[in-house]
Amino acid sequence: MSVFEKYARYYHLLYRDKDYAGEVKFVHHLLQSQAPTTRSLLELGCGTGAHAVLLAREGYEVHGIDQSAEMLEQAQQRILNLSPAHKSKLQFSQGDIRTVRLQRKFDAVISLFHVFSYQVTNEDLQSAFATAKAHLQPGGILIFDCWYGPAVLTERPTIRVKRLEDEDIIVTRIAQPKMHANDNVVDVNYQVFIKKIDTNCFEELQEIHRMRYLFKPEVEYFLSQNQMILNQWGEWMTGKEPGFDTWSVYFLASLQIE
Repeated sequence: MSVFEKYARYYHLLYRDKDYAGEVKFVHHLLQSQAPTTRSLLELGCGTGAHAVLLAREGYEVHGIDQSAEMLEQAQQRILNLSPAHKSKLQFSQGDIRTVRLQRKFDAVISLFHVFSYQVTNEDLQSAFATAKAHLQPGGILIFDCWYGPAVLTERPTIRVKRLEDEDIIVTRIAQPKMHANDNVVDVNYQVFIKKIDTNCFEELQEIHRMRYLFKPEVEYFLSQNQMILNQWGEWMTGKEPGFDTWSVYFLASLQIE
């Protein structure tokens, strides 16, 4: 079962303040600077399709993959009001990014919002990189972001509370982390409280999201095991050199041409 299934319904509200437009602009810039002929994208872990829709508006053909049927249902709803031209550029499929095989190649593979950090074992990571390799054209580009190890170990995760509301519900989410230092993994224990405004009824959900923080040498190793080379990396959204306070880092690699 997908870790997001229980509160996929509230996902859009919880992340409505996320700068999807800015992130897509950043990815578009990376693609144009490193692979300007890119037209087709495979998005691993597409969620509710927010990035995919904006990328389609930039002219890309996007095939989104996600394990959660609930997320994909929201993605399909999201595209209903798009123009036929934009709608024709989007396709969504259910699948596990470790095992999915679409029997086609793409100009680039992207995986955003720390999806690769959800691959907590070496086997999981190897499988995710192998999926990217299997779907890339020779010379194609892989872009993904993740939690960055030096920052996680320096600043350490802390308890965080987030509260949002719309006209129907008030959502309060408490995130309590537990670190597993010898596994490079953080368990983020989420308690989500939903209050329905019209009835004052409460619902409580609990989730544990296991997140792996990554380091540049191990990323380079997994890339090399899949015939990819690291071309660029930096702080997510700025491109600055990562440091001990850089929690989110992107990596851009290319599949070697045999």
